[in-house]
Amino acid sequence: MILDQLVQASQQRVQKVPVRERVKRIQQARKMTTPVLSFEAMLAQPGLQLIGEVKRASPSKGLIAAEFDYLQIAQDYVAAGIDAISVLTEPRYFKGQLSYLQAIAQTVSVPTLRKDFIVAASQIASARIAGASAVLLIVAILTPVQLQAFITLAHELNLSALVEVHTTAEIKQAVAAGVRIIGINNRNLKDFSVNFATSCQLRQAVPAECYVVAESGIQTATQAQQLAAAGFDAMLVGETLMRAPDKGQAVMQLRAGVRG
Repeated sequence: MILDQLVQASQQRVQKVPVRERVKRIQQARKMTTPVLSFEAMLAQPGLQLIGEVKRASPSKGLIAAEFDYLQIAQDYVAAGIDAISVLTEPRYFKGQLSYLQAIAQTVSVPTLRKDFIVAASQIASARIAGASAVLLIVAILTPVQLQAFITLAHELNLSALVEVHTTAEIKQAVAAGVRIIGINNRNLKDFSVNFATSCQLRQAVPAECYVVAESGIQTATQAQQLAAAGFDAMLVGETLMRAPDKGQAVMQLRAGVRG
């Protein structure tokens, strides 16, 4: 199963870092007073917000961007009016690096999200140190105790937690853990198949007090309009934008007929 491999690789990465260093990162992050751009303030804006992803590869698609000028990509997104940027930092399967996030966060004027398979508190601290505004937490790979602890730590560090779900049961688990932002992923992490209908089917199960983001498989303005009509606050788009030769035109096409 692909998800198991991703989680195992993430755990191995964490375990390679000495415990003392992991603790040091958490302590350093707790001492930081430098403000970060608010991810939740972005979601609170009227209309359907667009989160553009900086991603070089994926397990299902292989290499997406042979030429990967991540800073230029981020700057093109911002110039096109993107509302936030998601940065893949998983190195083995997505060819990402935490340094990409750090450089982008220091350069752009919009909130940034660390997208990775987070299994340890030190990864959340590292995201804060790198300048992220938010971190992705995946319900499917965390215990209820871990999820609640990681959400609490993220909020303590002034980070937003985008909590990813795939089922109604996972939505309930996220709500019980104190979630403020739920991301509904149209991609099945067991086999990486995509079903766009998943987001709209699960949207009604999300409490009104939570922000909600649609993830994966979003390719057209029609789909964006469907998400806006269903009451989503944002959509996270990766491969569609990454493969577009003209990022600005791709952003405009996705937003056709959608406010935000």
